[in-house]
Amino acid sequence: MPRVSVIIPTRNRAELLHAAMTSVLNQSFRNFELIVVDDHSEDDTQDVLSLFNDRRIKYIRHNVNRGESASRNTGITHSEGDYIAFLDDDDQWLPEKLRLQFDLMEKSPPIIGAVYSGFQVIDMAHGITLGEWVPKKRGNIYKDMALDNFVGTPSTVLLRKECFCRAGLFDEDIAYTLDYDMWIRISKEFHFDYIKRPLVKYHLHEDQISNNLEIRARGKEALLKKYGPFFTSNRKAYGKHMLDLGLLYRDQQEIGKANAACLKAIKVYPLRGGNYTGLMKCLGYALLGKGYYTKMKKFKEILSALIRPHKSAVRKF
Repeated sequence: MPRVSVIIPTRNRAELLHAAMTSVLNQSFRNFELIVVDDHSEDDTQDVLSLFNDRRIKYIRHNVNRGESASRNTGITHSEGDYIAFLDDDDQWLPEKLRLQFDLMEKSPPIIGAVYSGFQVIDMAHGITLGEWVPKKRGNIYKDMALDNFVGTPSTVLLRKECFCRAGLFDEDIAYTLDYDMWIRISKEFHFDYIKRPLVKYHLHEDQISNNLEIRARGKEALLKKYGPFFTSNRKAYGKHMLDLGLLYRDQQEIGKANAACLKAIKVYPLRGGNYTGLMKCLGYALLGKGYYTKMKKFKEILSALIRPHKSAVRKF
Protein backbone atom coordinates (compact mmCIF):
# COMPACT_ATOMS: atom_id res chain seq x y z
CA MET A 1 0.00 0.00 0.00
CA PRO A 2 1.35 3.47 -0.86
CA ARG A 3 1.93 5.85 2.04
CA VAL A 4 1.12 8.94 -0.04
CA SER A 5 -1.51 9.48 -2.72
CA VAL A 6 -0.59 12.28 -5.14
CA ILE A 7 -3.56 13.75 -7.02
CA ILE A 8 -3.25 15.81 -10.21
CA PRO A 9 -6.59 17.19 -11.47
CA THR A 10 -6.34 18.19 -15.11
CA ARG A 11 -8.38 19.47 -18.04
CA ASN A 12 -7.08 20.44 -21.48
CA ARG A 13 -3.54 21.01 -20.24
CA ALA A 14 -1.73 18.23 -22.12
CA GLU A 15 1.26 20.46 -22.88
CA LEU A 16 1.77 21.14 -19.15
CA LEU A 17 0.73 17.82 -17.66
CA HIS A 18 3.84 15.92 -18.75
CA ALA A 19 6.17 18.21 -16.76
CA ALA A 20 3.93 18.06 -13.68
CA MET A 21 3.84 14.25 -13.74
CA THR A 22 7.59 14.03 -14.33
CA SER A 23 8.24 16.20 -11.27
CA VAL A 24 6.26 13.72 -9.16
CA LEU A 25 7.95 10.64 -10.58
CA ASN A 26 11.34 12.28 -9.94
CA GLN A 27 10.70 12.61 -6.19
CA SER A 28 13.38 11.21 -3.87
CA PHE A 29 10.50 9.76 -1.82
CA ARG A 30 9.22 6.76 -3.76
CA ASN A 31 6.35 5.20 -1.79
CA PHE A 32 3.42 6.90 -3.49
CA GLU A 33 0.68 6.45 -6.03
CA LEU A 34 -0.01 9.10 -8.67
CA ILE A 35 -3.68 9.62 -9.49
CA VAL A 36 -4.35 11.72 -12.59
CA VAL A 37 -8.01 12.81 -12.76
CA ASP A 38 -8.91 13.92 -16.28
CA ASP A 39 -11.96 16.19 -16.14
CA HIS A 40 -13.18 15.26 -19.63
CA SER A 41 -10.29 16.83 -21.56
CA GLU A 42 -10.72 17.44 -25.27
CA ASP A 43 -7.02 17.59 -26.15
CA ASP A 44 -4.16 15.05 -26.15
CA THR A 45 -4.20 14.34 -22.41
CA GLN A 46 -4.61 10.60 -22.85
CA ASP A 47 -1.64 10.55 -25.25
CA VAL A 48 0.49 12.17 -22.55
CA LEU A 49 -0.42 9.41 -20.11
CA SER A 50 0.61 6.77 -22.65
CA LEU A 51 4.17 8.15 -22.58
CA PHE A 52 4.65 6.93 -19.01
CA ASN A 53 5.28 3.33 -18.01
CA ASP A 54 5.00 3.40 -14.23
CA ARG A 55 2.73 1.09 -12.24
CA ARG A 56 2.20 3.78 -9.61
CA ILE A 57 0.12 5.86 -12.05
CA LYS A 58 -3.67 5.64 -11.97
CA TYR A 59 -5.68 7.39 -14.68
CA ILE A 60 -9.33 8.30 -14.07
CA ARG A 61 -11.40 10.15 -16.67
CA HIS A 62 -14.71 11.90 -16.04
CA ASN A 63 -17.38 11.23 -18.67
CA VAL A 64 -18.43 14.90 -18.47
CA ASN A 65 -16.75 18.09 -17.31
CA ARG A 66 -17.47 18.26 -13.57
CA GLY A 67 -15.12 20.99 -12.36
CA GLU A 68 -12.00 21.28 -10.24
CA SER A 69 -13.56 20.43 -6.88
CA ALA A 70 -15.17 17.28 -8.24
CA SER A 71 -11.85 16.24 -9.79
CA ARG A 72 -10.05 16.61 -6.48
CA ASN A 73 -12.81 14.67 -4.75
CA THR A 74 -12.60 11.86 -7.30
CA GLY A 75 -8.89 11.57 -6.56
CA ILE A 76 -9.49 11.50 -2.80
CA THR A 77 -12.17 8.81 -2.98
CA HIS A 78 -9.92 6.59 -5.12
CA SER A 79 -6.81 7.14 -2.98
CA GLU A 80 -5.15 4.42 -0.89
CA GLY A 81 -2.45 6.38 0.93
CA ASP A 82 -2.32 7.57 4.54
CA TYR A 83 -1.49 11.04 3.25
CA ILE A 84 -2.86 13.12 0.37
CA ALA A 85 -0.84 15.57 -1.73
CA PHE A 86 -2.16 17.70 -4.59
CA LEU A 87 -0.29 19.05 -7.59
CA ASP A 88 -1.93 21.41 -10.05
CA ASP A 89 -1.25 20.40 -13.64
CA ASP A 90 0.55 23.69 -14.37
CA ASP A 91 2.89 23.46 -11.36
CA GLN A 92 5.94 21.32 -10.59
CA TRP A 93 7.56 19.92 -7.45
CA LEU A 94 11.21 20.09 -6.49
CA PRO A 95 12.72 16.60 -5.92
CA GLU A 96 12.75 16.72 -2.07
CA LYS A 97 9.19 17.98 -1.66
CA LEU A 98 7.49 14.76 -0.58
CA ARG A 99 10.44 13.46 1.45
CA LEU A 100 10.72 16.56 3.62
CA GLN A 101 6.98 16.84 4.23
CA PHE A 102 6.51 13.12 4.86
CA ASP A 103 9.34 13.02 7.39
CA LEU A 104 7.95 16.04 9.24
CA MET A 105 4.43 14.63 9.27
CA GLU A 106 5.59 11.22 10.52
CA LYS A 107 7.22 12.72 13.62
CA SER A 108 4.39 15.18 14.28
CA PRO A 109 1.52 14.56 16.76
CA PRO A 110 -1.90 13.63 15.30
CA ILE A 111 -3.19 17.18 15.83
CA ILE A 112 -0.96 18.28 12.92
CA GLY A 113 -3.18 17.59 9.94
CA ALA A 114 -1.27 19.39 7.22
CA VAL A 115 2.24 20.50 6.27
CA TYR A 116 2.68 23.16 3.60
CA SER A 117 5.76 24.80 2.14
CA GLY A 118 7.12 27.86 0.42
CA PHE A 119 7.09 28.10 -3.35
CA GLN A 120 8.80 29.84 -6.24
CA VAL A 121 6.68 32.10 -8.44
CA ILE A 122 7.66 31.73 -12.09
CA ASP A 123 6.59 33.66 -15.18
CA MET A 124 6.01 30.71 -17.50
CA ALA A 125 6.10 32.74 -20.72
CA HIS A 126 9.59 34.08 -20.04
CA GLY A 127 10.97 31.43 -17.66
CA ILE A 128 11.74 34.11 -15.08
CA THR A 129 11.56 33.49 -11.33
CA LEU A 130 9.63 36.48 -10.00
CA GLY A 131 10.11 35.74 -6.31
CA GLU A 132 9.29 33.34 -3.50
CA TRP A 133 6.33 32.98 -1.17
CA VAL A 134 7.36 32.06 2.36
CA PRO A 135 4.91 30.52 4.89
CA LYS A 136 4.52 32.30 8.22
CA LYS A 137 1.65 30.69 10.15
CA ARG A 138 1.77 27.37 12.04
CA GLY A 139 -0.11 25.69 14.83
CA ASN A 140 -3.74 26.69 15.38
CA ILE A 141 -4.31 29.03 12.43
CA TYR A 142 -8.12 28.85 12.35
CA LYS A 143 -8.79 32.44 13.48
CA ASP A 144 -6.00 33.75 11.24
CA MET A 145 -7.72 32.19 8.22
CA ALA A 146 -10.52 34.75 8.51
CA LEU A 147 -8.15 37.42 7.20
CA ASP A 148 -6.48 35.61 4.32
CA ASN A 149 -5.54 32.29 2.74
CA PHE A 150 -2.26 31.90 4.58
CA VAL A 151 -1.79 28.34 3.28
CA GLY A 152 -2.16 29.15 -0.40
CA THR A 153 -1.97 26.84 -3.37
CA PRO A 154 -2.86 23.14 -2.90
CA SER A 155 0.36 22.19 -4.70
CA THR A 156 2.34 22.91 -1.52
CA VAL A 157 0.28 20.88 0.95
CA LEU A 158 0.59 17.34 2.35
CA LEU A 159 -2.43 16.28 4.44
CA ARG A 160 -3.48 13.37 6.58
CA LYS A 161 -6.30 11.57 4.81
CA GLU A 162 -8.22 11.82 8.06
CA CYS A 163 -8.59 15.56 7.41
CA PHE A 164 -11.20 14.83 4.74
CA CYS A 165 -13.04 12.37 6.99
CA ARG A 166 -13.53 15.11 9.59
CA ALA A 167 -13.73 18.26 7.46
CA GLY A 168 -15.45 16.79 4.40
CA LEU A 169 -14.51 16.87 0.73
CA PHE A 170 -14.10 19.92 -1.51
CA ASP A 171 -17.26 21.98 -1.95
CA GLU A 172 -18.39 21.42 -5.54
CA ASP A 173 -20.57 24.53 -5.45
CA ILE A 174 -17.52 26.81 -5.15
CA ALA A 175 -15.77 27.40 -8.48
CA TYR A 176 -12.97 29.60 -7.12
CA THR A 177 -11.27 29.89 -3.68
CA LEU A 178 -12.16 26.23 -3.17
CA ASP A 179 -8.77 25.69 -1.51
CA TYR A 180 -9.38 28.60 0.90
CA ASP A 181 -12.70 27.01 1.85
CA MET A 182 -10.99 23.68 2.50
CA TRP A 183 -8.17 25.14 4.61
CA ILE A 184 -10.72 26.97 6.79
CA ARG A 185 -12.56 23.72 7.48
CA ILE A 186 -9.42 21.68 8.11
CA SER A 187 -7.85 24.36 10.34
CA LYS A 188 -10.94 24.17 12.54
CA GLU A 189 -10.16 20.51 13.20
CA PHE A 190 -6.34 20.30 12.92
CA HIS A 191 -3.21 22.37 13.33
CA PHE A 192 -0.86 23.21 10.44
CA ASP A 193 2.91 23.11 10.20
CA TYR A 194 5.24 24.21 7.40
CA ILE A 195 8.61 23.83 5.77
CA LYS A 196 9.89 27.31 5.08
CA ARG A 197 11.97 26.57 1.99
CA PRO A 198 10.32 26.68 -1.46
CA LEU A 199 9.50 23.15 -2.65
CA VAL A 200 7.13 23.99 -5.51
CA LYS A 201 7.40 25.85 -8.81
CA TYR A 202 4.20 27.86 -9.10
CA HIS A 203 3.67 29.11 -12.66
CA LEU A 204 1.96 32.28 -13.78
CA HIS A 205 0.47 32.13 -17.28
CA GLU A 206 -2.50 33.36 -19.29
CA ASP A 207 -4.54 30.15 -19.13
CA GLN A 208 -5.38 30.37 -15.44
CA ILE A 209 -8.74 30.47 -13.76
CA SER A 210 -7.43 33.35 -11.63
CA ASN A 211 -7.48 35.49 -14.79
CA ASN A 212 -11.27 35.07 -15.06
CA LEU A 213 -12.62 38.01 -13.07
CA GLU A 214 -16.22 36.82 -13.15
CA ILE A 215 -15.34 33.40 -11.69
CA ARG A 216 -13.17 35.06 -9.04
CA ALA A 217 -16.02 37.38 -8.03
CA ARG A 218 -18.52 34.52 -7.86
CA GLY A 219 -16.05 32.55 -5.75
CA LYS A 220 -15.64 35.44 -3.33
CA GLU A 221 -19.41 35.85 -3.12
CA ALA A 222 -19.85 32.15 -2.37
CA LEU A 223 -17.17 32.25 0.32
CA LEU A 224 -18.71 35.31 2.00
CA LYS A 225 -22.12 33.65 1.96
CA LYS A 226 -20.83 30.37 3.36
CA TYR A 227 -18.66 31.91 6.09
CA GLY A 228 -20.63 35.05 6.90
CA PRO A 229 -20.48 34.68 10.71
CA PHE A 230 -16.83 33.57 10.58
CA PHE A 231 -15.73 36.62 8.60
CA THR A 232 -17.96 39.17 10.35
CA SER A 233 -16.56 38.11 13.73
CA ASN A 234 -13.34 39.80 12.58
CA ARG A 235 -14.22 43.28 11.34
CA LYS A 236 -10.81 43.85 9.78
CA ALA A 237 -11.07 40.57 7.85
CA TYR A 238 -14.63 41.22 6.69
CA GLY A 239 -13.67 44.72 5.51
CA LYS A 240 -10.75 43.29 3.53
CA HIS A 241 -12.95 40.71 1.82
CA MET A 242 -15.55 43.32 0.92
CA LEU A 243 -12.84 45.56 -0.55
CA ASP A 244 -11.46 42.65 -2.59
CA LEU A 245 -14.95 41.95 -3.90
CA GLY A 246 -15.47 45.62 -4.73
CA LEU A 247 -12.28 45.76 -6.79
CA LEU A 248 -13.30 42.59 -8.64
CA TYR A 249 -16.63 44.22 -9.48
CA ARG A 250 -14.79 47.34 -10.64
CA ASP A 251 -12.57 45.36 -12.99
CA GLN A 252 -15.76 43.89 -14.51
CA GLN A 253 -17.16 47.41 -14.91
CA GLU A 254 -19.95 46.70 -12.41
CA ILE A 255 -19.42 50.11 -10.83
CA GLY A 256 -22.62 50.19 -8.78
CA LYS A 257 -21.75 46.92 -7.07
CA ALA A 258 -18.14 48.01 -6.72
CA ASN A 259 -19.02 51.26 -4.93
CA ALA A 260 -21.49 49.46 -2.63
CA ALA A 261 -18.92 46.84 -1.65
CA CYS A 262 -16.20 49.44 -0.99
CA LEU A 263 -18.58 51.57 1.08
CA LYS A 264 -19.47 48.49 3.11
CA ALA A 265 -15.76 47.79 3.65
CA ILE A 266 -15.37 51.32 5.06
CA LYS A 267 -18.44 50.95 7.26
CA VAL A 268 -17.26 47.61 8.63
CA TYR A 269 -13.65 48.67 9.24
CA PRO A 270 -13.15 52.45 8.89
CA LEU A 271 -9.61 52.35 10.31
CA ARG A 272 -8.08 50.77 7.20
CA GLY A 273 -6.82 53.38 4.76
CA GLY A 274 -6.88 50.92 1.87
CA ASN A 275 -10.68 50.80 2.03
CA TYR A 276 -10.86 54.52 1.16
CA THR A 277 -8.27 54.10 -1.59
CA GLY A 278 -10.35 51.26 -3.05
CA LEU A 279 -13.46 53.43 -3.10
CA MET A 280 -11.55 56.25 -4.83
CA LYS A 281 -10.35 53.81 -7.47
CA CYS A 282 -13.93 52.75 -8.16
CA LEU A 283 -15.15 56.33 -8.32
CA GLY A 284 -12.22 57.26 -10.56
CA TYR A 285 -13.16 54.49 -12.97
CA ALA A 286 -16.73 55.80 -13.09
CA LEU A 287 -15.73 59.45 -13.55
CA LEU A 288 -12.73 59.13 -15.88
CA GLY A 289 -13.93 56.24 -17.99
CA LYS A 290 -12.57 52.90 -19.05
CA GLY A 291 -9.93 54.29 -21.42
CA TYR A 292 -8.14 56.29 -18.74
CA TYR A 293 -8.37 53.45 -16.25
CA THR A 294 -7.01 50.93 -18.76
CA LYS A 295 -4.00 53.13 -19.53
CA MET A 296 -3.22 53.59 -15.85
CA LYS A 297 -3.58 49.89 -15.20
CA LYS A 298 -1.21 49.09 -18.06
CA PHE A 299 1.32 51.57 -16.70
CA LYS A 300 1.13 49.91 -13.27
CA GLU A 301 1.65 46.46 -14.84
CA ILE A 302 4.76 47.66 -16.67
CA LEU A 303 6.11 49.30 -13.51
CA SER A 304 5.34 46.19 -11.48
CA ALA A 305 7.14 43.98 -14.01
CA LEU A 306 10.25 46.14 -13.65
CA ILE A 307 10.16 46.00 -9.85
CA ARG A 308 8.85 42.46 -9.31
CA PRO A 309 12.08 40.44 -9.79
CA HIS A 310 13.59 42.27 -6.82
CA LYS A 311 10.79 41.45 -4.41
CA SER A 312 11.34 38.72 -1.84
CA ALA A 313 7.74 37.49 -1.83
CA VAL A 314 4.92 37.36 -4.35
CA ARG A 315 1.30 36.42 -3.72
CA LYS A 316 -0.87 35.17 -6.59
CA PHE A 317 -3.71 33.14 -5.19
